[in-house]
Amino acid sequence: MIITLLGTGDSPGTPVIGCHCKTCEDARKNGWERKRFSILVQHNGKNMLIDTSPDLRKQLLLKGVEKVDAVIWTHSHYDHFAGFGEFYRVQKNVIVYSSPEVHEDIARFMFFMKYKTVEVEPYKSFDFYGLKITLIDVNHPPLRRAHGVVIEGDNVKVSITGDTNKDIPKTSMEFMENSDLLIIDAIAPEGYKLKKHMNAGDALRVSKKLKAKKVVFTHIGHFYPVKNNYPLGYDFQTFDFKKVTLNDFMWD
Repeated sequence: MIITLLGTGDSPGTPVIGCHCKTCEDARKNGWERKRFSILVQHNGKNMLIDTSPDLRKQLLLKGVEKVDAVIWTHSHYDHFAGFGEFYRVQKNVIVYSSPEVHEDIARFMFFMKYKTVEVEPYKSFDFYGLKITLIDVNHPPLRRAHGVVIEGDNVKVSITGDTNKDIPKTSMEFMENSDLLIIDAIAPEGYKLKKHMNAGDALRVSKKLKAKKVVFTHIGHFYPVKNNYPLGYDFQTFDFKKVTLNDFMWD
């Protein structure tokens, strides 16, 4: 199993259009960016996307991905599904997994696309070419439903919180416990008061409670200073569980 963070930014990405804060100016000056959220899961020669970023075309081209075998949508916010339109005239009938509520909400925008919906109830696992995939409920108001994803395979467990605040349901917390890799929403540094997301302090406390072995922040806003001590993920960061065991993995 190979996990690649295709995009680690929040909804406007970094640099933000029209913003001249120190972080955005550093990104412009030094040529780096945070694209919108999407994760690539590769296993047994198959490619699965967790969310379809508005930056998806560029992400797939840079990664060299020519075919996507399946998609999971975690929720119905623009920055997590809008890039699905990049499949237009490229692939037909892409398989998309999500809960009935998320499918219904996104279908209002994706009426011009033909794709195969697979309705999945949270906490009921399904198989993706040897990987055990489980959607879990998280709390991302005001949406009626949003999900995280737990992936198990190659003797490792990877949990992705998706967009959520710290009030994650108890059952979902239990599913994410003792993850080898936890990819967690942390949109801003500690001290920011947030309703829909976690700040860095919230994310670290949740990570500790979950007893995660490795923690990586994602859905990162430009609120973080360039120099900081947080475990921020970065675009195209890759975790290859095929080549190494967790005991000798050189985490960067």
